[in-house]
Amino acid sequence: MQVEVKEIIKYLEDYLKVKDFEDCCTNGLQVEGAPKVSKIIIGVSLSQKLIETAVKKKAKMIMVHHGIFDKNIPTPFQLKGVIRNRLKLLLENNINLAGFHLPLDAHPVIGNNASLCELLGIKNIKPFYVGFVGDLTEPMKFGDFVELVNKKLETNSYIIPAGPKTVKRVGIVSGGASREYVQAKEQGADTYICGDICESVVRSVEEDKINYINAGHYNTEKLGIRNLGGLVAKKFGVKAEFIDVPNDV
Repeated sequence: MQVEVKEIIKYLEDYLKVKDFEDCCTNGLQVEGAPKVSKIIIGVSLSQKLIETAVKKKAKMIMVHHGIFDKNIPTPFQLKGVIRNRLKLLLENNINLAGFHLPLDAHPVIGNNASLCELLGIKNIKPFYVGFVGDLTEPMKFGDFVELVNKKLETNSYIIPAGPKTVKRVGIVSGGASREYVQAKEQGADTYICGDICESVVRSVEEDKINYINAGHYNTEKLGIRNLGGLVAKKFGVKAEFIDVPNDV
């Protein structure tokens, strides 16, 4: 079954409420390809490996969380290097590229952070920034909670055990959001999970006495895009296949 690309994009723009977000990239169609598609390749981040997989599998659309960002394109405009090579491969094979960034982090049903809360048993969630803060169903020792995070996300977290030994209230913002730990603490979190760690926040986290878990940018952002692929497959009857291109950072 082939579906109009513009129909899929319009549905997702509305569903994710992309107009409500100021972002550093276009949320929606980033590269135009074939007007109709029957198969979509889903991935966290755009890469040559992902595009080559789409070519091999004869998919005419790629949908990612990390697509082409403004910072990827030099000013004054120059089309060269990695971006040039990726675009060349997309255009030569008539493949559409769609990307959904902050709207997919923040979505309260299928988004990265709502999905992480569900996966880790965090209830009574309330939004902050593009993430959520909520309570564990049952309090856990910090070490046990880290083990749970590592197991569920298939990761090896970098931790700063600067808060209470027992975890009760957790803030989560997937991806590169180390500085947002402050907002999580203001919402009562004793533990904060994100996907990176900046040198400038290490001592601040210790001084603010909050537990910090860097579970990896890539590994904290698999769930949302997989959910989005499943949503499109169910809504439009197309095939959507998630391709894992592992990245421990």
